[in-house]
Amino acid sequence: MNRSEMREQALILLFEKEFFKDMPAEEIENIYSENVAPLSEYGKEAFESTLLHRDELDEIIAKYSTSRRINRIPKINLSILRLALYEMIYSDGVPAGVAVNEAVELAKKYSGQDDYQFINGILGSYIRNK
Repeated sequence: MNRSEMREQALILLFEKEFFKDMPAEEIENIYSENVAPLSEYGKEAFESTLLHRDELDEIIAKYSTSRRINRIPKINLSILRLALYEMIYSDGVPAGVAVNEAVELAKKYSGQDDYQFINGILGSYIRNK
């Protein structure tokens, strides 16, 4: 399994967590492993660490989202943004450009038609002001 596929696992788990807020992360991971595919170590780490830093990541998203308040951003886009920011800030070995590119690709696959531009804009603004 390549890094993009592992990242996609983390995204799916983060998106699921949006709908099952009270369910423990471990239970979501088990359901995924039993019903979809074995969960990679990186997918698990990225999922859990993104959850751990969620409030901080949401503050960054809110700061750079000038056109939409955070509660108006679709859940899938929030999950993509959180994961990309987690990788940029906390994940060793993931260059910012790679995190942005992967986020854009995930948005093209899972989000609305032009949502990748919104995601690219927020992440680009964060990088420029970092």
